[in-house]
Amino acid sequence: MPELTQLNAGHAPAVLAFELANRAYFAASVTDRGDAYFDRFADGFSALLAEQESGACVFYVLVDEDGSILGRFNLYDLKDGSADLGYRVAQHVAGRGVATETVREVCRLAAERHGLHTLRAGSALSNTASRRVLVKAGFVPVGPAEPSDLGGKPGTWYQRDLASLR
Repeated sequence: MPELTQLNAGHAPAVLAFELANRAYFAASVTDRGDAYFDRFADGFSALLAEQESGACVFYVLVDEDGSILGRFNLYDLKDGSADLGYRVAQHVAGRGVATETVREVCRLAAERHGLHTLRAGSALSNTASRRVLVKAGFVPVGPAEPSDLGGKPGTWYQRDLASLR
């Protein structure tokens, strides 16, 4: 059974393997991270952990029984009881409800563990699967997202009120 856990230093090799294995799949729907991301992965990963330690962000990974990463679920820009949500799941589990189920769990954790009352997530208009996940997880569209918000692609902001999860 996969386990949702907060990101820690021990996850670095599995996260890198996840990003490399799914790079082309992710690039089809979101802006590619670029070669520099992979060339400087260790530094970037350390920066994520420092950002999480500061309280500005919380990063979760969905870890399979074999230790591989099935998905990443990030709460970032935590302030005033709200945060933005970003996520990505491995291609081999896409379309199986993994993203929807885990986004729901992250919403619960955001309310219960992190004291948040609102989450916001952006999705490109072309990313039908992501938009479907957000709606199934209780998010509602709240307005257009500028291409500069979504890696150059026009999209929609979605929002979820977490009050019912407390």
